[in-house]
Amino acid sequence: MSAPEDQPSVAEVEPSLPEPVRQRLITLAAAALPRLPLDRLPAPLRRIAKFAPQRRARLGGPAIATALAADPSFRGQVAEHALAEAGDLGAAVLAGTVPAAADPVEVAALAYLARPAGWTDLVETASAALRAEADRAAVADLVREVESRAARAEHDLAVARIEVEKLRDEVAKLRDEASGMRDEVRALGRELRQARAREKKATDMLAAEKGRAARAAAEHEAEVRRLRARLAEAENAIEAARQTAREARQVDEARLWLLLETIGQAAVGLRRELALRPADRLPADVVADSAADRPETLGARARGLAEDDPARLDQYLRLPKVHLIVDGYNVTKRGYGEISLEQQRSRLVTGLGGLAAQTGAEVTVVFDGAERVHGLPPTPRGVRVLFSRKGETADDLIRRLARAEPSGRPLVVVSSDREVAEGVRRHGAYPLSSDALLRRLARS
Repeated sequence: MSAPEDQPSVAEVEPSLPEPVRQRLITLAAAALPRLPLDRLPAPLRRIAKFAPQRRARLGGPAIATALAADPSFRGQVAEHALAEAGDLGAAVLAGTVPAAADPVEVAALAYLARPAGWTDLVETASAALRAEADRAAVADLVREVESRAARAEHDLAVARIEVEKLRDEVAKLRDEASGMRDEVRALGRELRQARAREKKATDMLAAEKGRAARAAAEHEAEVRRLRARLAEAENAIEAARQTAREARQVDEARLWLLLETIGQAAVGLRRELALRPADRLPADVVADSAADRPETLGARARGLAEDDPARLDQYLRLPKVHLIVDGYNVTKRGYGEISLEQQRSRLVTGLGGLAAQTGAEVTVVFDGAERVHGLPPTPRGVRVLFSRKGETADDLIRRLARAEPSGRPLVVVSSDREVAEGVRRHGAYPLSSDALLRRLARS
């Protein structure tokens, strides 16, 4: 079976092909490419002929369609191959008698390739059949869409009816609730009016109280001014009294000085008149030698005891008008340094209180650093608790206390600090170690 020869002299107008027909032409040409001589193929298709079948139709489709429309020789070679493959349908297309049951796409493709007499009619007929089939498919789609919409509308209508019934029930409930809310609103309105009346009453009472408070404040201010005036008068009177007292004291001091000066001059005149020589011994010295022991003699006996013997402390404390000075932290840190400073102070002061009550001695305990001490316990009777000021240590304060005592008064200083002991010994005090006091307190 051979395709009719082309007649180049007759001008042919390329018909517009439906897309299915165009795709079928590309498929047929792509299948025929490997079977055609390479030198007879158009130049753009020689490389495409080497592709795999699926790639030839997919990648070379535009080039194949262009070659079929522009190259009659290539179109004739493809037509021979396609007609041979189509068999009876190809012969019927060449004869112009197409079976009614034939595929219109296949008929249009074979007619386009073989181009028998009236081939354009065959292409147009196939195109019309395709359009009719597409229209039928569109109509069927529209029918299905209309049926679907109708079913949905019926379903929506049924749902709407159910919703309407629900809404009716909701409306009835809302009406009942609205009726109850109206009653509640009326009750709240009454309560609001009552609350406003109470608020107005409270506002009036508040205004009245503010008026009374303002009057009381004014009276208070007036009273304060009166008291301040009286205070100023009292201060002026006090200052005047102080000035008068100073003047009177100056007069008294002048009189006393004149009296003492007169007595002194009289005594000098009397000593000159009686020709008295200065005495090298006082009566108290004579009585001390004959009927009493000097503190130094007692100290000599005490030195016969051990330095930490509490009996030595007891001997010192039996002296008349004895003054016991204790270096506080030197004793507490030596005796019970494992407890807090507050507990150390409390324990030592309590023990010294018992010792002062037993002996009647004057007791002074000195600690370092008053600015670091808070919440001191009550001081026992007979015990004086002192803290050194900023810039001064407890050792300095102990030395000052020793210097302040009159010569001859028994003074006992308890400290294991050698510098403190040597310093107070120069002022006539008896130094004693901290262990002696700790053992004495433990015995109590």
